[in-house]
Amino acid sequence: MTTPSDPNDAAEIAANVFSRKIELMRLATAGSVDDGKSTLLGRLLVDTKAVFEDQLDHVRDVTQRRGSEGVDLALITDGLRAEREQGITIDVAYRYFATPKRSFILADTPGHVQYTRNMVTGASTANVAIILVDARNGIVTQTKRHAFISTLLGIPHLIIAVNKMDLVDWSEARYEEIRGEFREWIAKLDVHDVRYLPMSALFGDMVVTRGDNMPWFQGRPLLSALENLETSSDLNLIDFRFPVQYVSRPQTPELHDFRGYMGQIESGAVTVGDDIVHLPSGLTSKVKEIITYDGNLETAHTPQSVCITLEDNLDISRGDMIVRPGNVPRMEREIEATICWMSDSLMNTSTKYRLKHTTNEVRARVKELRYRIDVNSLHRDEEATELGLNEIGRVVIKTQRPVLCDDYSTNRATGAFILIEEETNQTVGAGMIWKKSVPPPPPE
Repeated sequence: MTTPSDPNDAAEIAANVFSRKIELMRLATAGSVDDGKSTLLGRLLVDTKAVFEDQLDHVRDVTQRRGSEGVDLALITDGLRAEREQGITIDVAYRYFATPKRSFILADTPGHVQYTRNMVTGASTANVAIILVDARNGIVTQTKRHAFISTLLGIPHLIIAVNKMDLVDWSEARYEEIRGEFREWIAKLDVHDVRYLPMSALFGDMVVTRGDNMPWFQGRPLLSALENLETSSDLNLIDFRFPVQYVSRPQTPELHDFRGYMGQIESGAVTVGDDIVHLPSGLTSKVKEIITYDGNLETAHTPQSVCITLEDNLDISRGDMIVRPGNVPRMEREIEATICWMSDSLMNTSTKYRLKHTTNEVRARVKELRYRIDVNSLHRDEEATELGLNEIGRVVIKTQRPVLCDDYSTNRATGAFILIEEETNQTVGAGMIWKKSVPPPPPE
């Protein structure tokens, strides 16, 4: 729970949250080990008064028992005992705080290559990826790795935070050197919004407040940049996609004939009276009502969760999708995707998997590994025959029934899936669907 120092701020936050006017932003931190990710999140939480006093006292006591002074801010988010003992992040730590302008969910993701799958999990729903760079070490392999994964996951905004500026004497020249090197490398990737700022998470400069040590930098501090970042254009408001999660049939005396389709609008918007088409049947109808807990709506949009009723009684069940005529997803039994492998067991073309996509599950198998990606050099290894833990590759997956999907670059919700091993019920892979490669023209 957020505890702002100004009572007026607290009242404004509460009013906005309960009236649903406050905008939610999801953040993910990434970067190499010891770049200061956990310290940065600790600084954000402390300086925005989002940490309870007893929690802060506990962290202060642990810091003193270790023979250090002050507060080790990294301990606020490093919750596992192994993390505190080793001084690294292993699991994904989620924290929440709010300001009068926005509410934030922070995902502190691991920096070590061994925990790439955890990083993918934490960053998969993020609006913004904050990639930290140690000012002493500059751009390292893991920096590139996490920047690549962030762009692969379709995160629309990257903030490159050059941290530990206090250890390079607040040098503008060092900051510009790192900025130039990263700009040259990131140009190889498909990313549209990259921002840079120097900071010291330990001392707080350019995190919540500007501080006095870098007057040469004219940009906003991190929190101000996040509060003012425009994200409305990140939502897909064009392609209406409504995967059905539950069919509501109360069958009470008052609602004996009621049939409602419940779920979350993954993209686009819908209005009472709109023509719709049900997939996979192709049957059409019109929207009769849009029902929510707070009352009926005339129009609903992503990411609202609603119950939709139709003018006609159609045979619709969980896993089906309601869309608009003339704007429908692809129906594919063979999908091409980039996948991050999350299991100790190797990806196997003979193993049976379950593919979970939106609210639908279908049996599937990996038909082909096109290539394995070296995320450090971006090299494609087309000779690879398998994927191991934390490796990323391009695959072709064959499903038992058609999957209603979009290209991941246009719709993250309907372009993503997970693979589940049938025998163990373990999630073994997370994938992003892409349009099938166009074969080269035949030689003349």
